[in-house]
Amino acid sequence: MSKFDEIRSFYDHEVNEALQNIARHPMMKALMQFTFPDSDEDFWLDKFKSIHSISDFQHQCISQTIRQILKQSSEGLTTSGFENLDKNTAYLFVSNHRDIVLDTSLLNLVLLDKGLIMTASAIGDNLVQKNFLHVLAKLNRNFLVQRGLSIREQLNSSKIMSEYINDLLHKENRSVWIAQREGRTKDGNDATQQGVLKMLAMASENHSLIDFFNSLKIVPLSISYEYDPTDALKMPQVMAKSKNEVYIKDENEDFKTILSGVLGQKKRIHLHAGKVLEHELDEVALTTDNKNKQLQAIAQIIDDSIIENYKLWPTNYIAFDLLNESNQYSEFYTEEEKQLFERRLEMRIDSSETVLKESFLAMYANPVVNKYKKRDEEK
Repeated sequence: MSKFDEIRSFYDHEVNEALQNIARHPMMKALMQFTFPDSDEDFWLDKFKSIHSISDFQHQCISQTIRQILKQSSEGLTTSGFENLDKNTAYLFVSNHRDIVLDTSLLNLVLLDKGLIMTASAIGDNLVQKNFLHVLAKLNRNFLVQRGLSIREQLNSSKIMSEYINDLLHKENRSVWIAQREGRTKDGNDATQQGVLKMLAMASENHSLIDFFNSLKIVPLSISYEYDPTDALKMPQVMAKSKNEVYIKDENEDFKTILSGVLGQKKRIHLHAGKVLEHELDEVALTTDNKNKQLQAIAQIIDDSIIENYKLWPTNYIAFDLLNESNQYSEFYTEEEKQLFERRLEMRIDSSETVLKESFLAMYANPVVNKYKKRDEEK
């Protein structure tokens, strides 16, 4: 038994049997009806028989699912920066995190279409408690981040995950996606948690920290949705935090959020692959040899890239102006776009609650604040 068995995705030789076991599950049926709306059940059941690897499943089924999602709930996906990546190189994509399923699914569709190495992707085990979702996640090359552990268990789990990521990148030449923080950003402030970098560094062994991070080939990834389909669902947690209250999720909240993210309107979406971190890391090594300070500096480099390359949409500028009762950024949107956003605001939340309205607007406005603040600091 491998030490990675509790967290790893399926090996290719396990794929067909796992797929056959869930082939007639009602949720698989719903997923395939959505993916292949003009085909009957026999079509995908026959297709499943010839699928013997994760790559087969992603190419033949899941990529089509994501194309249908884009077709039905967005106005298109655009990209930039991927032309700078090498088709034979495995990268560690450290990404801002807005949507449970789509962030990594959209990245993998882009990588597939551009002939780049697709990712193994981290997902919290709390999100795949149902057996069907667990199997589907492993069929999509997800590996599990174990939640709710004691401090001692957490340390061991982090070490195993660090080694697994290192093996994927260096032994399997497999790219990896990981969020810059635990859980999705709820307030629009994309910031890298140092704990994520500490986890990655556990596998560094005898290497210097900077040499190890250089070997990971880190690509900061900026994902920008014009409309966040789960914006209203994030509000209760944001409100609880503002009141210093402990937020307790409903039993089916994660599943509801997954469905809303997949099916909810997103309008335009943009993914930007930042430059591979190389000389920036060498500069950190020259600045300090203190490991904590080095980790802080690396986190800041990732943040700067994600914020600078985040595509600001009219919705972001509108939210900023509404929040600040200004017309500071009115050149970036039309009156019609503003009215549509205000209508969305009224439909999604009770805008008579001032704190709720301000929190909703801040979620969209903070990327504007952060980008222009960074630019001001650089002047």
